[in-house]
Amino acid sequence: MQEKILILDCGSQYTQLIARRVRELNVYCEIHPYNAIPELDDSVKGLIVSGSPFSVNDVDSPEIDLSAFRNKMPVLGVCYGAQYLAKLDGGRVEASETREYGRAHLEEIQAQSPLMQGMPANSQVWMSHGDTILKTPENFEIIASTRDVRVAAYHIQGEDTYGIQFHPEVYHSTDGLQLIRNFLVDICQCSQDWTPISFVEDTIEQMRAKLGNDRVVLGLSGGVDSTVTAVLLSEAIGDNLHCIFVNNGLLRKNEFEGVLEQYKGMGLNVKGVDASDRFLSALAGVSDPEQKRKIIGRVFIEVFDDEASAIKEVKWLAQGTIYPDVIESVSVKGPSATIKSHHNVGGLPDFMKLKVVEPMNTLFKDEVRRVGSALGIHPDLLGRHPFPGPGLAIRILGDITAEKVRILQEVDALFINGLREHNLYDSVWQAGAILLPVQSVGVMGDERTYEQVVALRAVESTDGMTADWVHLPYNFLAEVSNKIINRVKGVNRVVYDISSKPPATIEWE
Repeated sequence: MQEKILILDCGSQYTQLIARRVRELNVYCEIHPYNAIPELDDSVKGLIVSGSPFSVNDVDSPEIDLSAFRNKMPVLGVCYGAQYLAKLDGGRVEASETREYGRAHLEEIQAQSPLMQGMPANSQVWMSHGDTILKTPENFEIIASTRDVRVAAYHIQGEDTYGIQFHPEVYHSTDGLQLIRNFLVDICQCSQDWTPISFVEDTIEQMRAKLGNDRVVLGLSGGVDSTVTAVLLSEAIGDNLHCIFVNNGLLRKNEFEGVLEQYKGMGLNVKGVDASDRFLSALAGVSDPEQKRKIIGRVFIEVFDDEASAIKEVKWLAQGTIYPDVIESVSVKGPSATIKSHHNVGGLPDFMKLKVVEPMNTLFKDEVRRVGSALGIHPDLLGRHPFPGPGLAIRILGDITAEKVRILQEVDALFINGLREHNLYDSVWQAGAILLPVQSVGVMGDERTYEQVVALRAVESTDGMTADWVHLPYNFLAEVSNKIINRVKGVNRVVYDISSKPPATIEWE
């Protein structure tokens, strides 16, 4: 049984980052809402309680039943988690007169504490709290302090329970990974045996046992998640996996033909379906971005169902769901406001009576890539930038026509190929072009033109939750702009998007 660490999510913006740091140390972990604690077994080696946007003194702040954990396994409270433990045991937590947000330094460290081993004097940490622990219970020993916060870290004597008021999981806590390692390896005694290779081996074995000789159908998108899912399942069940790659007419230039050949070269049992006309016909005259997404989702399901129905005795639908999708669906914050809908979210229509299998649903995006590498997938496929499910439909602002798709495909190809030629592609997390519903005056030769405007977008990120625009070299932007205007008929102006997420999103629709 795979050993694991449980992380109880109290609503912190950093909860997923805690999990990512734990995974970096080759220790498997799971995030669960503080009010939906799973049944415990011997595989659980320790508990981390996250931060929270709440104060422990708020009437509706998260209350956690820790009786199943304390004195039975190590516990680490982070920020809110630390304050909750202190208040629970009779300490006093109040709003701080000197609130700490941002960088601070651990000026006093109890070097002999197992949690603080290897933490250098004056170690920089990241604070984000308005409350502070003013009085600790008698059995609490302070193991670290900053200039303004006396109780920056503590240990509860007589048990393996610790609390820290800073965030070791963020980049700005320079020795945070060392502290997390101390907790996982030295205190929880985790063996650090969760690796991409072990995941592949375990998952293939599980899929063979679960699926047997059943047939499985999978919709491929050309993206990393579905590609790794396909190769993993193909290793487990061979040609009993039936892959369907649908061309919705909104892919990048020559992408359908090129990716389809790559898939076949990988030995996948895949069928390509060109449904371009069907999608473009359904989208004719539609400008609202949410409506465009829903139409694409509906037509995709119709096409996919037509093709899946032609495969005899299919019992399972495979999906490339990854862990952030799962976490969001059980968020302690409740249903989030609809920012956008995704064509592959929401499951199957009622008329498709298939069971669902999601072999990647415990992995973060960077882990999916490492698993893909362990499976021997070519780096070109693993390193592909994320591409939206609705494709170029949400990069064409306004209604969609075949001519607009052609223009944007040409612009996008020049931009992406330019990034590759200048060795910039791998330093960008996601890039693309947007066709604006704007025409501008230009001069070409001796004639005035009134043609389209395109925007180029390139961002750097780790998971898409936040992103910053990439400072591409001016000479590169000048060269690409010149190529686009000279080679793409219908475009006479190029702009570069220099907004970050938040407040802007990565895509324009």
